[in-house]
Amino acid sequence: MFSKNWALMAVFSLLVVFLVTTMAVQSEIAPGSASGFPFLLRYNYYDEKCEDLEGIVWSKMKTIVQLQHNAPAQLLRLMFHDCFIGGCDASVLLADRNENGTVEREAIPNRTLKGFNFIDTIKDEIEEACPGVVSCSDILVLATRDGIVLAGGPYYPVLTGRRDSKESFFDNAMAEIPRPNGNISETLRLFSLKGFDERETVALLGAHNIGRIGCQFIRPRLSNFTGTGLPDPTIPPDFLEELRRKCPDDNNTISNMLNDEHTDTARGLSVSIATSLDNHYYKTLMRGRGLLFADQQLMANEKTAAAVTDYAIDDGIIFRTEFAHAMAKLSNFGVLTGSEGEVRHSCSHLNS
Repeated sequence: MFSKNWALMAVFSLLVVFLVTTMAVQSEIAPGSASGFPFLLRYNYYDEKCEDLEGIVWSKMKTIVQLQHNAPAQLLRLMFHDCFIGGCDASVLLADRNENGTVEREAIPNRTLKGFNFIDTIKDEIEEACPGVVSCSDILVLATRDGIVLAGGPYYPVLTGRRDSKESFFDNAMAEIPRPNGNISETLRLFSLKGFDERETVALLGAHNIGRIGCQFIRPRLSNFTGTGLPDPTIPPDFLEELRRKCPDDNNTISNMLNDEHTDTARGLSVSIATSLDNHYYKTLMRGRGLLFADQQLMANEKTAAAVTDYAIDDGIIFRTEFAHAMAKLSNFGVLTGSEGEVRHSCSHLNS
């Protein structure tokens, strides 16, 4: 058994490295896009100025995750919202307002984001070792990758050399972040605008394997779906009752893994915590038990449903390989490099 598992993991690791290396070769074809790595990003970018960067990030992330098991999910969502709007440039971390008085992190889709404090903690540690050298955008991408690994997900190589944006993008965040109640056509349209096809979209949504979901995003499906005054007719009756028990009001949270339950004594509510990045998310979709309408809609399209099936029926190797590929691609979308942007001293504030 040990030999078999070791062999499978070795094959998986080789597949990930092959896929990521293949993407790196494409960098000069479409620099700065999601289809290839920007030319100025490279492995070990900070070797001469901050040699132990990845060691610092890994060490801090291990400590963070030990204290806060939900940290990987929070950082994964934070990075997605950053990269999806304007590219991976740490714009969502900014608390400074633009000239028109807006700030990206206050856009409605971003108001429930968490994990800013984790990035600040890591940034402080890095600034002590290598002041003014490492960008917040690189820290966010590295910390997210390490969080995925600590949550049992796949390792994938990360190129570095990103720069931080000098502005944030409130209006873009309002319009371009996929919505939890979006139908499959809208979800695929928004992902395609960033260069992701149907299968990559399904792989990236596998991030919903871990973390908690606020009941405010679920309750409209339970009683007033699309303003009908009735529940979403696609929810199986037994699952509908289960969701109603777990979401008596908007202030509760539940997770995508509704098996292995424990009692939350603080709320008197039976909930579950999904902390392992495996393929159970896709298995729940196959049974019609997706928490979000946008999740369950993946079964309403032939191509996305086929991807869900592929990810659900095996022991997770296909999902892990393609999730790693998609995350590597997302990590390099629309980045700033060279003399663009700046390297912030504080991740929530511009240098001047």
